[in-house]
Amino acid sequence: MKINWGTGLVIGMALFIAFILYFVIRISIDEQYDYDLVTEEYYKKEMVYQQEIDAEENSKSLDGNIFGEKVAEGWMLTFPKNIDYSKIEGTVFLYRPSNKKLDFQIPLNLSSPNLLIEDQKMIAGRWNTTVQWSYEGEDYLYKSKIVY
Repeated sequence: MKINWGTGLVIGMALFIAFILYFVIRISIDEQYDYDLVTEEYYKKEMVYQQEIDAEENSKSLDGNIFGEKVAEGWMLTFPKNIDYSKIEGTVFLYRPSNKKLDFQIPLNLSSPNLLIEDQKMIAGRWNTTVQWSYEGEDYLYKSKIVY
């Protein structure tokens, strides 16, 4: 049986469409390719964005900002030395862009300028760190992207 060029073209297009559909279905079903939204309630978060900008500016106006580094026990956050640590209230939020199940939050209860995030809580890879804290009525915000 001889196939003319029109039939060959239709068969080729059908095979190409089947090939593309195979990968689309595979990626949408496979949990390995499960990508979450960056923020669940991004409209609500957009409404308070100016407050975040102001808090970041307050943080930059301090003599020293928060500093993070990897140590043997985990990730160490160091707060500015010229403030009273007992008056700091806030939270540390670690966001894993690739898997929302790994996100976690730690309340700030400082007795020294350092806060240690244990090695067991973090796995190797990229993390977005957000420290929201208030000190003497002023709100502060520190954001950084780290590779642990």
